[in-house]
Amino acid sequence: MLDVIHCPLRLQADPARVVVRPFHIPIDAHPEPGRPGRVRRIAESVLVMDEEMAEIELELVLRDFEARHWQTRSVFMTRYRQIESALGLDGGAISEIKKQLIGAFFCHEYSYAAAALMNPSVVPHPDQSGLTDGAMRIAMSLRAVGEGHISSVAFREGILGPGSIVELMPEPPFATAADSAAEVGNGAIQVHRHPDSSLSGTVLFPMTSAQSKGLEDMRLVQFTHDDGSVEWIGTYTAYNGATIRSELLRTTNFRTFTLAPMSGPAARNKGMALFPRKVGGQYLMIGRQDGENVFIIRSDELDHWGEGELLLTPKYPWEMVQLGNCGSPIELDEGWLLLTHGVGAMRKYSVGAILLDKDDPSKVIGRMPQPLLSPADEDREGYVPNVVYSCGGIRHGDMIFLPYGVADSSVAFAFVTIESLLGAMR
Repeated sequence: MLDVIHCPLRLQADPARVVVRPFHIPIDAHPEPGRPGRVRRIAESVLVMDEEMAEIELELVLRDFEARHWQTRSVFMTRYRQIESALGLDGGAISEIKKQLIGAFFCHEYSYAAAALMNPSVVPHPDQSGLTDGAMRIAMSLRAVGEGHISSVAFREGILGPGSIVELMPEPPFATAADSAAEVGNGAIQVHRHPDSSLSGTVLFPMTSAQSKGLEDMRLVQFTHDDGSVEWIGTYTAYNGATIRSELLRTTNFRTFTLAPMSGPAARNKGMALFPRKVGGQYLMIGRQDGENVFIIRSDELDHWGEGELLLTPKYPWEMVQLGNCGSPIELDEGWLLLTHGVGAMRKYSVGAILLDKDDPSKVIGRMPQPLLSPADEDREGYVPNVVYSCGGIRHGDMIFLPYGVADSSVAFAFVTIESLLGAMR
């Protein structure tokens, strides 16, 4: 019998969590004769104000928004510098007050998790200092959905244990968007967490045209390279409103993140999950190339993935419509534990598990005939009803800790003993 412990903690979508983001107005390269484009018109309207009026207008903005955000003036100045560059303004002749006011006209308040909070993944935190025996510090990624149904990546830090206990660090009062840096080659960009912002207060927003409508369902894993070095790698779906592609997030410290596209036939699909180390001298990935079955893919490169080979097809009623992974495989003495999701009648999403051979993960050596988690009466209602879904669990002692999304509306937490999980497999 499965030994599942459900935690009382629940995270909900929260419209009160807001950040200041750029408000994009297209710069008209060919305005009508005698009429400036809208961006230039706004900037010039501020420039012709007398200084006292500009100060009054800026104070009105700050009165409404400065207490709701962190380093608001700095954000306004960053946005002004972008406008200055685009319009060729003479910054040396413009006062700091007018610069901030121009920046304010091209920013807006964005509630990044107003619509939904869902599909978490979890990894060991880079900092494991100062903990009691049996405790582990964790870092979670969450998919947050806000205005325009745009998905971003939020983070939460916490501590597991000792035992089946999870405690999350309090969120700071202000959330901050990670800053974009220059491209680093081959379509990759680098973003930086603000040095004074905690990870729990950091949000990664779409920054490239391929990501413009969302960063979706990140599957984080702590990856150990052949030389023993460790980095945290996340696979996620970039969506531009019409097409998708799989991309990689890479970081060694959760302060600087590289976001890079993957290439190869498998990269056109979503839901890819990386093994936490090489197996047989190759990188391995779990994917779902046909949107229905589970595949295993091998590669000599982290950023290029071919078609792979079929690993698992639907068998039981709860997974008959389609199968996919619920995060990266978890290494056990007995083999590779792969959490799965299955879709059954009435589009009901459940979480299950299979066990793969330790040396040859293309072999399935155990499989749950019944789901580990399934939408219960109290977990059915939400933005997308009848769904439980995870992007990754973690081993904690003799248990698996599993954060999971409920109805695309909230995030719940459970522990299950490894012994009972393996015992439930055929």
